[in-house]
Amino acid sequence: YNYAEVLEKSILFYEAQRSGKLPANNRIPWRGDSALSDKGSNGEDLTGGWYDAGDNVKFNFPMAWSTTVLTWGLIQWKDAYEKTGQLNHMYDSIKWPLDYLLKCHTKSNELYVQVGDGHTDHASWTSPERMSGNRPAFKIDTSHGGADVAMETAAALAAGSIAFKTKDSAYSHKLLTQGKSVYQFAKKSNDKYSVSVHAAAAYYKSSNVTDELTWGALWLYKATGDKSYLAEAEKHHESGAAWGFSWDEKTAGNNMLFYEITKKDTYKKDLIDTFNAWLPGGKLKYTPKCLAFRLEWGALRYAANTALIALMAADHGINSDLYRKWALSQINYALGDAGRSYVVGFGKNPPEKPHHRASSCPLTPAPCGWTAQRNPGPNPHTLYGALVGGPGKNDDYADDRKDYTKNEVACDYNAGFQSAVAGEVQTHFFLYFDS
Repeated sequence: YNYAEVLEKSILFYEAQRSGKLPANNRIPWRGDSALSDKGSNGEDLTGGWYDAGDNVKFNFPMAWSTTVLTWGLIQWKDAYEKTGQLNHMYDSIKWPLDYLLKCHTKSNELYVQVGDGHTDHASWTSPERMSGNRPAFKIDTSHGGADVAMETAAALAAGSIAFKTKDSAYSHKLLTQGKSVYQFAKKSNDKYSVSVHAAAAYYKSSNVTDELTWGALWLYKATGDKSYLAEAEKHHESGAAWGFSWDEKTAGNNMLFYEITKKDTYKKDLIDTFNAWLPGGKLKYTPKCLAFRLEWGALRYAANTALIALMAADHGINSDLYRKWALSQINYALGDAGRSYVVGFGKNPPEKPHHRASSCPLTPAPCGWTAQRNPGPNPHTLYGALVGGPGKNDDYADDRKDYTKNEVACDYNAGFQSAVAGEVQTHFFLYFDS
């Protein structure tokens, strides 16, 4: 497979998810300015960021996680982006949500965490450009907690500060300053944000906050070298094998960062125990064509996210050959090893009808509504690089726009996937590019 092409197209997917006033160098011809009136309760500017998935809501919890994970891949495998000619595009890509997350920290003890209401948004089928009026914005503060989303935001800002250190030192400093501020705010609340922000509960409800408390502290430690952050991370960390790695479950990522920082055997053991469960012969079921199958809703993201951690572990000398081979098998499943591509606009028989409002709507002034969702033909616009949810447990899949379980796309679906592809490029394919 042409992994450089996958990297390029995944970045294009994130450009297609942009909200706000698009820049002069916008590369998605069918996208325009949208949601320009997104504001906080006191008129604060909350424009920008990414639309979450096939809808038009900005959910900061998965957005911030996606930003952290994409940035982690850039930090770890910067050469992959450089060699493939994607480095500047990648900096642009992560700066879009980072700029938005900076805006959301409106006061030292206040953080906006969502713009748009899921129920209202999902009751219609329209493109972002066609939306009008003001959308509700939801925040956490001293009386409405949310340690999970705040810590994830702090992690994203800290990761961004590392990535931009050599690119733009002033911006890096700004990200770190705000990251520290969000972190201090997050420490004052052990609540899940879904308790305060009921609008998020049906969509992105956190299981617990301890993994985020650890994750946020680890990223602040990586950005600063201040050992007090590492001590706080160790205080909150729950050891053991991880369920997986996702916007909700950070334990595998925590174990990886802990091992990278400390080289302690206890973290290495937890990583190995996690992969023992995930690799063939472990607890996890596999589809007949060899996809590690954690959950049906967005099955490919869980395999790709765990593949990312496997490549990170391999880079740090843990069962390197075995984990690299397994990670490649999971990424290649998504790219076509199972007989078809699950990445829009790439490879053999890719999805043509992803559950995605913007790409399914014709250009204005033509109307867009549920008829666009029911259109039996391909989406009028190709959503290059988007990883769809993926197959069922028997490799069963239909390219059906109405199927949001298997055929929706999302910012968090592509995050671990793209970073893993960057890892594959750097590990296996530089000989190919050099030649």
